[in-house]
Amino acid sequence: MSKLAIIGMPMDLGQTRRGVDMGPSAIRYAGINERLKNLFDEVRDNGDIAIGRPEVEIDPESNLRNLHLIAEKSELLANEVDKAIKEKAFPLVLGGDHSIAIGTLAGVAKHYKNLGVIWYDAHGDLNTAETSPTGNIHGMPLAVSMGLGHPLLTNVGGYEPKVKPENIVIIGARSLDEGERLLIKEKGIKVYTMHEIDRSGMTKIMEEAIAYLKEKTDGVHLSLDLDGLDPLDAPGVGTPVNGGISYRESHLAMEMLAESQIITSAEFVEVNPILDDKNKTATVAVALMGSLFGEKLL
Repeated sequence: MSKLAIIGMPMDLGQTRRGVDMGPSAIRYAGINERLKNLFDEVRDNGDIAIGRPEVEIDPESNLRNLHLIAEKSELLANEVDKAIKEKAFPLVLGGDHSIAIGTLAGVAKHYKNLGVIWYDAHGDLNTAETSPTGNIHGMPLAVSMGLGHPLLTNVGGYEPKVKPENIVIIGARSLDEGERLLIKEKGIKVYTMHEIDRSGMTKIMEEAIAYLKEKTDGVHLSLDLDGLDPLDAPGVGTPVNGGISYRESHLAMEMLAESQIITSAEFVEVNPILDDKNKTATVAVALMGSLFGEKLL
C-alpha cells in the first residue's frame, strides 16, 4: 500500500519578494492531485499549514528577517511531516520559499539514522547570519539543517543536526556566496555545479550522486528549488539565475531517482505565480513530480 501525503507550506517569510506564499495554490491549480493519483494507492492532500499575514520583523541581535516566526512555523511543519511518516505516507511538501526546508528536514530526519539530502538548486543555501549578505533565511536552510546557524532554527524539532555534510549532494549550483564556498570546502560537501553538468552530462552526474548516497544513507530527502532550472523553463521564481538545468535534464534526473528508489521524502519550493508566465513554473513542478514518482510514457 503506497500512500502520499501532500502538505502545503505557504510561507514567504524567508525573503523579501511577495508571492511565493501562493506557490502551493499554483501547484494544486496545475493539477498535482490528478497527476499523482494513479501513481499511489492513496493520495491525501492535508491542506496548508496556517501562516497568517504576520508583520515583517528584523531580529535586532542577529539581523535575521522573521527569525522567531520562521522557527515557530517550522515547528508546525515538522510536526505535520513527522505525522505523515508515522502514518507510513510519503511526505510531499509544497513551498513556499526555501526556508521551509528547515521544518521539513526536522520532521524527516528523526526517522533516519543517516539521512541523505539532494539539494537541487542554483544556490547552496549554506549561509549563516555571519556570512549572509541579506539576512534572508531562505539562503540558510541547508546550513541550519547541518546544525550551523541561530539556535532557534537549528533546534527546530528539538534536536540537531538533521543531516551530516558528507550525506549531502548539491546539484545545479551556479550562484554561491563567498562564505558558502568556504563552508563547502571546509565540510567536504559534494557539489555538482553547472560546469560539471555541462561537461559530464546529467546521466553521469545522477549515477554518481545516487551511488554516493546509496551506500551511506538509509533514506534520502529531495529538496528541489525551481530556480535550479533555467529561468527560460521556470520563470516564476524569486531569485532566477541564468544558465540553469534544462527541463529535459530535470526530467531525466527525476526519472533516474524514481528508478533508484532511494527518495523517501520531497519538497518543491520557490514557485512564485506573481513572477510566472501563465503558471508555467507550477506546471513544470507538477510534471517533475510525475517523473519522480515513476510516471512512464510507455
